[in-house]
Amino acid sequence: MPLTLDKRGVRLRIRLTPKASKNAFGPLEQSADGVGHLKAYVTTVPEGGKANKSLIKMLAKSCKIPAGKFSVASGATNRNKQIVIEGETDALTIKLGQWIKEITR
Repeated sequence: MPLTLDKRGVRLRIRLTPKASKNAFGPLEQSADGVGHLKAYVTTVPEGGKANKSLIKMLAKSCKIPAGKFSVASGATNRNKQIVIEGETDALTIKLGQWIKEITR
């Protein structure tokens, strides 16, 4: 599962592909080091944080969580990202776990 607890809420590991043909979420995958992540695709270019902003907007809409609760904790200029979603950890873990199951069917 690409979720870990954070002092501010929950971290979500994502591998982002910018300049894709459409905005979408892909499957859960594991990297060579065994760490799980969710694939995501955005149509925007990775210039000036545009792809990160598109990712956060897409996450907020899909998860039904306000965009202001999301921030890029690491990977701002890398395809491998850790997104922090602020809030109560137990409730977020349940909500995001269910959301991940729904979008990766």
